[in-house]
Amino acid sequence: MYDKDRITEEEKMRKELGLKNKREIWKADAKVREMREKAKRLISSGHEQQETLFNQIKKMGINVNSISDVLSLDKKDYLKRRLQTVLVEKHIANTVKAARQLITHRKVLVDGRVVNVPSYIVPIDLENKINLKTGKTKTKKKEIVAEKSEEIEADEESEELNSEEENE
Repeated sequence: MYDKDRITEEEKMRKELGLKNKREIWKADAKVREMREKAKRLISSGHEQQETLFNQIKKMGINVNSISDVLSLDKKDYLKRRLQTVLVEKHIANTVKAARQLITHRKVLVDGRVVNVPSYIVPIDLENKINLKTGKTKTKKKEIVAEKSEEIEADEESEELNSEEENE
């Protein structure tokens, strides 16, 4: 329970990958363990079933070609496919903490959809479809407000003219 080596390794990994807490590491470890269990069950099964497992894992972006590749997977391989780390690898964010902030503030689009979960596992086919939301800046907002106020003033002036014409 209190294995000093494991604790220091987890803390180092948590800081390196910008994880919120160690629970995220444990969840990744559970997912990798689940993949290994599936691979162990498929050792004696047919080639087709093995290929479906390999294809599922390849869609995540983890390169596997055999059962031994699946059995040698590490939690770090899985954690590198998170949206947070992919943003840093693609140089969209400078640091993992900055990436996490962009994601939680709903500034990241994956295939045109807002994703606000840093632990989202990015499929390999969507990796090139990650971009930042282009929002209105404060100056643009001020310009829009100014335009609307001008429109309102113009509408009021035309109403006054119409009411004067009716009175005559």
